Amino acid sequence: MTAPHGESAKFRVGLIQMRSGRTPKANFEAAAKLVREAKAAGAAYVQTPEMTNVMEIKRENLFAVIAEEEADPTLADFRMLARELGLYVHVGSLALKVGPEKAVNRSILIDPKGEIAARYDKIHMFDVDLANGESYRESRTYRPGDVAVLGELPWGRLGLTICYDLRFPALYRALAEAGASFLAVPSAFTRQTGEAHWHVLLRARAIENGCFVFAAAQGGVHESGRETYGHSLVVDPWGRVIAEGGVDPGVVMAEIDLADVAAARSRIPSLQHGRRFEVAAPLAEPARLHVIGGAA
Repeated sequence: MTAPHGESAKFRVGLIQMRSGRTPKANFEAAAKLVREAKAAGAAYVQTPEMTNVMEIKRENLFAVIAEEEADPTLADFRMLARELGLYVHVGSLALKVGPEKAVNRSILIDPKGEIAARYDKIHMFDVDLANGESYRESRTYRPGDVAVLGELPWGRLGLTICYDLRFPALYRALAEAGASFLAVPSAFTRQTGEAHWHVLLRARAIENGCFVFAAAQGGVHESGRETYGHSLVVDPWGRVIAEGGVDPGVVMAEIDLADVAAARSRIPSLQHGRRFEVAAPLAEPARLHVIGGAA
């Protein structure tokens, strides 16, 4: 596998780990500082976490500070930053208003000219009650997306997803089958679920699809009271963690070689072996059931 347009098959990724608060301007300034650090370290693509612009649990407080995409100051600032630094800035997600009662959780890939190269609205809503008493109902505030999205990078295609999407492997297989070599999973995983599932799910998505996985994360106790897991990860197509953050804000850097995608897929060519199938309902009559390993 070679990079398109004669580009090098190698590049550096910078994941921006954050602890977003309730003030979008302060969150942008914190992110921009880290983006500049990543650029100075050689990053050609940087990714911020889910909810880069604001981490707010209370609905009324959220709607008081967010705007429509065309009027959102955080997005405008990121576009100027990408243009200034001449790199791909993937804003993991922004809360953006799409009506008086609804927002979207939108991931936006910005090219080095400051233009929007791809946008993706989170498909799967995190509606759950956790054992420690935490409760989340994203569907009350956010309108889910219904389209899977690929972005074009100089080194290959990037599949855009967000956080809770990680638990739905069919989305990632569809992106890989559509040509993705890289899968983006910007996130704000809770500490409780992150400790249990974060590493294994990200590694599984990489292994299943022979893709690099880039997952910038929120980490720590936020101003709103929410606690997130952190541990931003870069996973290679063989499922190895090649870069990892801790809990505090910072930059996680990794060297990416597109040849690793071809190597993993040649060793385990599962993308070529997938077949469509139907699921049969149980037989209605017990006497017709087949018992394995014994008599009926």
